[in-house]
Amino acid sequence: MKLIFLGAPGSGKGTQAEVVTNKYGIPSVSTGNILREAVKNGTKSGLEAKKYMDAGDLVPDSVVIGILKDKIAGDDCKNGFILDGFPRTVAQAEALEEMGVEIDKVVNISVADEKIAGRMGDRRVCQDCGASYSVTYKPPKAEGVCDSCGGKVAQRDDDKPETVKSRLAIYHDKTAPLIGFYEKRGKLVTVEGQEEIADTSKLVFAALE
Repeated sequence: MKLIFLGAPGSGKGTQAEVVTNKYGIPSVSTGNILREAVKNGTKSGLEAKKYMDAGDLVPDSVVIGILKDKIAGDDCKNGFILDGFPRTVAQAEALEEMGVEIDKVVNISVADEKIAGRMGDRRVCQDCGASYSVTYKPPKAEGVCDSCGGKVAQRDDDKPETVKSRLAIYHDKTAPLIGFYEKRGKLVTVEGQEEIADTSKLVFAALE
């Protein structure tokens, strides 16, 4: 299965991508991670990306998709993959098609903005290993201390109310049009995000069958 997960920041798409990865054994491909990996490995596309990153510029879509194509051609992606954080715009989705990257299904996790604002206000993240917690639903065993690595658990700046509002506005402007784009292609399945992670996962697996 070759999948894309869509959803506003804080909708839980990353968590659900992880659940699907664990069940089906297909890797979740994060564009941020593969960019860093390509730069570290000194690949041709990685060196190209590094020029932009060193100058503080956004890496062009063509370079990102080139790196993505190299990654998904690898052995670990031969049974499928989940794209996490890409495409973010219709232009990127079109470029993906032009590069011949065939997607089977696009899972849209739908959650109302006010619920997302509440969730993100609730979210706490380990500053060392990145493990995610929720003050209400999944607090760390010891307050402020990561269960996994013992690092400091705190609220990220981009989970603060004024930042969340701005991130949601950008999502609705730039990324939400992808819903219509993939709907027209008959690839979109929409899942209503539930309060409990496991309940959302049940709906995701039903949508993927």
